This record gives sequence, structure tokens and C-alpha cells, in this order.
Amino acid sequence: MSWHSITLELDAPQAEILSEALIEAGAESVALDPVAQSASGAEGTRMRLTALAARDTDPSALVAAAARAAGVAAPAFGLAQLADEDWVRRSQAQFGPIRISANLWIVPSWHAAPDPHATVARLDPGLAFGSGSHPSTCLVLRSLEESVRRGARVLDYGCGSGILAVVAGLLGAGEIVATDIDPQALETTAANAARNGVAVRVTAPDRLPPGTFDLVLANILAGPLIALEPQLAGRTRPGGRIALSGILETQAGEVARAYARDFEAAVSAVEEGWALIEGARR
Repeated sequence: MSWHSITLELDAPQAEILSEALIEAGAESVALDPVAQSASGAEGTRMRLTALAARDTDPSALVAAAARAAGVAAPAFGLAQLADEDWVRRSQAQFGPIRISANLWIVPSWHAAPDPHATVARLDPGLAFGSGSHPSTCLVLRSLEESVRRGARVLDYGCGSGILAVVAGLLGAGEIVATDIDPQALETTAANAARNGVAVRVTAPDRLPPGTFDLVLANILAGPLIALEPQLAGRTRPGGRIALSGILETQAGEVARAYARDFEAAVSAVEEGWALIEGARR
């Protein structure tokens, strides 16, 4: 099997938001690399975004759909074909151990744990978004260290690789439910949960179990998060908490206003232009 390798060169903020939008639109994986500085030595602000897509994907339609979701004009892109074994090597080279905090590491399944005394989540991103390297994911992971209570009922909405659900379990959460509209994400989440010995119920959004949750996590994009406010509010118990990420700092006010209907919500942290919004359900 071969893959489309789609390459775009963009300003850093646009590359960041398009990286997530491409995953949401159906890309199998994305990678971001800085473009070398110009010969003049000027500060570089350009990023090379490489997205992999299945051979039967229409690259132009994929990029156009991602651009619409991100609210930007569809950019020009380069296209090449990549063999299956090359995809595996590139995927593994892209991900190394990531230190989230003093006591939390995300470690790919093919690496040794750098700190055996820390909480270590073993992760294989597979074909789903969520290696732990993106600032939006790091923001939620650090929040989890403070917000997860032993035995808490947790919902990871838009689970991707399952990284948030797995870490919540390693930190002591009780019943954990993970959901995503992408069947590949559900398979990857189930595999990563099993790899870490964490019990996670993995299901499609229309098959979520009844009831509310103590903690609801959603690392998606600003537009979908705003649209999902009624559903996520309905799944958060009174007094329960929500953590929202995948939000550019410039979009945070709009998202916070949407959730003010049901939550005492505000920006709690910012990293590299990405914002985390947290709040308690009224």
C-alpha cells in the first residue's frame, strides 16, 4: 500500500491550526518541522507541514476541507507518494519520549522509559492524532495532574490516540469513557489503553453510556467545541469540571463565551499561542 505525502509551507500559526484541521478532515498523521532561516539570518517563522493520507484520498479535497474548518484560504501544497514501510519509519522517527512535567512522561512503545520513577504513559499514535507533543495536548495533560480525582468518572470526547484517557487512568480515574467519530481513533485508543493496563470504554459518540461525568475532556478545535457545548454540558455533572483545548489564544474568548451558558469557564493556561479553557458546571 502507498500513501499520499502532502507538504505545505506556512506561517507558524497557520501551520499549527491546519495540522489539527487536517487530522479532523481525514489525514492519517501530520508532522511539523521548522523551515530553515533565510540566508540573511532573519528570524524564521515558517513551518513545513507534512500530512499523510490514504491512497484513495483526494488530496485537494482534503486540504480544502481542512482550510474551511480552520477558517483560512486553501493553501498550495506539494504531493508525493510514500510506500507503507517508509511511513512506518517516518512515523517512529517523528515521536520520541516527551516530558510533560516533573512526574509525567509520554513514551512511544518502541522507546525505553527515561525515568522509571515517574508516571509513564506508553503510547503508539498509530493513525490517530495525539502524540503528546502538541501544545494543546500538553496543556490538558498538565491539567490532568491537578484535576483528576481518584475514582472520578471521566469522558474523553474526541479521543484521537487515547492519550488523555490513558493518562487519566494512570493518575487514578475510575470509570473512563473515550469517544471519537473516527473508527481508526477508537481502535488506536483501545490498543493504547490495553498497552498501559488502563480500563477504558471506547465507543462512538452515538453509543455513549448514560449519565454524567465528573470530568469532561475535549481537545478538538474551536469551531467544533462551540457547536458541541450543549452535548458536553449535558454530560458534565453539576459541580463537575470541563477542560477544553485545541483552541488558538485568539479564539479563546469566543469559546469561553459559548461555555459561559453552563460553566464558570475561563482561560487557565496558554502555551505557544494555544489556550486551555477550564471551568465548573453550574
